[in-house]
Amino acid sequence: MNKHLLTRRQFAARCAALGLSLPLLGATRAARASAQARAAGAAARPPARTVRLPDGTVVTALGQGCWHLGQDRHPAAVEEEALRTGIALGMNLLDTSGNYGRGRSEELLSHVLAGERERIFLVSKVEGDEVAGDGIARACAASLARLGTGYLDLYLLHWPVASALFPGVVAAFEQLRAAGRIRAWGVSNFDVRQMEDLFRVADGHRCATNQISYSLAHRDIEADVLPWCRQHDVPVMAYSPLGGDKHLVVGDRTLAQIGAAHGCTAAAVALAWVMRGGNVIAIPESGSPAHVRENAAALATQLTPQDLKTLDAAYPGPSGPG
Repeated sequence: MNKHLLTRRQFAARCAALGLSLPLLGATRAARASAQARAAGAAARPPARTVRLPDGTVVTALGQGCWHLGQDRHPAAVEEEALRTGIALGMNLLDTSGNYGRGRSEELLSHVLAGERERIFLVSKVEGDEVAGDGIARACAASLARLGTGYLDLYLLHWPVASALFPGVVAAFEQLRAAGRIRAWGVSNFDVRQMEDLFRVADGHRCATNQISYSLAHRDIEADVLPWCRQHDVPVMAYSPLGGDKHLVVGDRTLAQIGAAHGCTAAAVALAWVMRGGNVIAIPESGSPAHVRENAAALATQLTPQDLKTLDAAYPGPSGPG
């Protein structure tokens, strides 16, 4: 036996002389290994996909649009199941409007909200032709009645009106907020000039979001609206993030190839691209539970710099490929 090797008894004796013990050393090793495992697990998990609104509210970066829901594209039970599937997978921001199917979208959502209201971040909208007088308050009351809830988390002006009307619109939104009928308000389809005019109005800076079309197929807002909103800490909410009915990108071979490398579909790649900057909320619409699950995979899809470069070449922005 090598005389330089210590027996376990000799080793234990020397540890005792140093004030240590074998169990302590074992526990130290175990704690170190456990900490390393936790650190490795944390590194392996993708960061949460969330967006912070100006008032500090944190919302999921991937919600569900409801434009065509409740209008017989699919059986109502299937659409309700699709929404519930998305909520269970983290897509708990639901976007609707009083004019979607003349209120039928909101009525469908009422069945999904029942018993789940506190889990859901609910968005609805008022139309530009309803802003006169007490029209915004009346439109909000009608939406709340159809939805079967006492408040909206976010209420949007669906389309721009004349800038001269902005003070009255903001005042009406602020009255609803003070009364607890809405928790925040925002706008939709505003360009930079309209956003600047809005911010000149008293309390206009309380605008929580600008909901606007944005996808690989429609990148125009990158030239002006998107950087303006980023500079003023106004998140963008992207509708038609898969390109819209006439410009869907989910059949694109490039997206399919990137998706195959990530173990997801082209839809998840397109949505992950929309959410890539951390200040854009994507609200794809689907009345199918299977499609919702495909969309939800975007929450865990981390595109690489090479992926982004490839997509930029396939779908150049307003300034051309990067």
